[in-house]
Amino acid sequence: MLLKYFYHKALAQASYMVGCQAKGTAIVIDPTRDITPYLEAAHDEGLQITHVTETHIHADFVSGVRELAAKTGAQMLLSEMGGDDWHYRYKHYPLRDGDTFMIGSARFEVMHTPGHTPEHLIFILTDTKVGNKPMGIFTGDCLFVGDVGRPDLLEEAAGIADTREFGARQQFQNVQRLKTLPDYWQVWTGHGAGSACGKALGAIPTTTLGYEKLFNPAFQLIDENDFVRWLLDGQPETPRYFGQMKRVNREGAALLDDLAEPLRFDPTILQEVLRTGTLVMDTRRGKEFAKAHLPGTLNVPATSDRFSTYAGWYVNYAQPTYLIADESDITRIITELRAIGIDNIPGYFTPDTAEIGSAHIEQITPPQAAEHSYLLDVRNKSEYDDAHIPDAHHIPMGYVPQRLNELPHDKPIVTYCSSGVRSLIVASLLQARGFNVVNMRGGIDAWKEAGLATSNEQ
Repeated sequence: MLLKYFYHKALAQASYMVGCQAKGTAIVIDPTRDITPYLEAAHDEGLQITHVTETHIHADFVSGVRELAAKTGAQMLLSEMGGDDWHYRYKHYPLRDGDTFMIGSARFEVMHTPGHTPEHLIFILTDTKVGNKPMGIFTGDCLFVGDVGRPDLLEEAAGIADTREFGARQQFQNVQRLKTLPDYWQVWTGHGAGSACGKALGAIPTTTLGYEKLFNPAFQLIDENDFVRWLLDGQPETPRYFGQMKRVNREGAALLDDLAEPLRFDPTILQEVLRTGTLVMDTRRGKEFAKAHLPGTLNVPATSDRFSTYAGWYVNYAQPTYLIADESDITRIITELRAIGIDNIPGYFTPDTAEIGSAHIEQITPPQAAEHSYLLDVRNKSEYDDAHIPDAHHIPMGYVPQRLNELPHDKPIVTYCSSGVRSLIVASLLQARGFNVVNMRGGIDAWKEAGLATSNEQ
């Protein structure tokens, strides 16, 4: 039996291929939309991808299940649990709690584990060529290294009221069930550190049930009410695009071959695009953007590890998105944006033809920032609570567009984050909306290095 691990860094997303060399068949679990890595791995191993599945309807990226099935002819095996509202809307083979299926000598048993989402499944893997006992489990977003999946996304992203606590109690029951399983079982999770599907995910790619029983906080809480309070407290802000991903993945995303390829546009139409209020995303490095850019553009640097997540906070899926990007980067950028369903990209402009140079954002040092009266911290709440500049105002970066009325027009706004990336994104947004804004270079890290005071008072 073959087990291969794939990791999408920008999405903090893990997917897996299980293959049987004797039969030449394979299944892919939780694929992302860019299926190239799976096709290349199958080719290199001499395998045919005959099946594809996923643990649940994902909220943080576009599923590659339909894409992979269309390319390979693989059968789609998908959850039929969780009730009618959470059944997939496209044709598939249904999986229910207790079902089993074989991929060559690899045996899979389906375990329904609602909590993160109502339809969530865990897959128990047995290599029958070696023995008759399972070797491990694919836990998706139910169990992570050092954490469990958050139960509040239905309420936060899909707008379904009063589901947070119910989901948390389901997660408690899942943990009690997992406690009864053998310590030696390997655990292959759906996400790593940086994912917004939990609050304290570990960065290592795999673990065992025994290790999690010893060190995962979820396994240490005996009282259900204590568990619920712990799980719901401190969850990260939910990116705006999560709700869109839930809808897209339940209905079935468009196939990439059916999407129009973005065109390289003549710069003469760029000003007209900006006049319509359509989003134009400048993907250059923050330093370059701050020095010179077109008024009204939003800076989301494509060099950031969190590029797609940052972009997802600001994109309007009902409208087109235009790009300013180097020709050499455009294919990668389009791929990363399509990973979260940003498909309506008519085209792009290259920096040299976009007449860069008519606006700038001043970058100031921490001592200079200390002389200003309005500092805006755009980090997540947990970061702000840990340490922030005294008297700073706090709005997480993704919530700024909805809270513009809280910001002053009569004084400069100094934006800051941890290192300067997110704050410059927000600064570009505020400048485009007519605010007087400067950015603190280096963020709170540089503030601390300068020996300036911080606070953790709420």
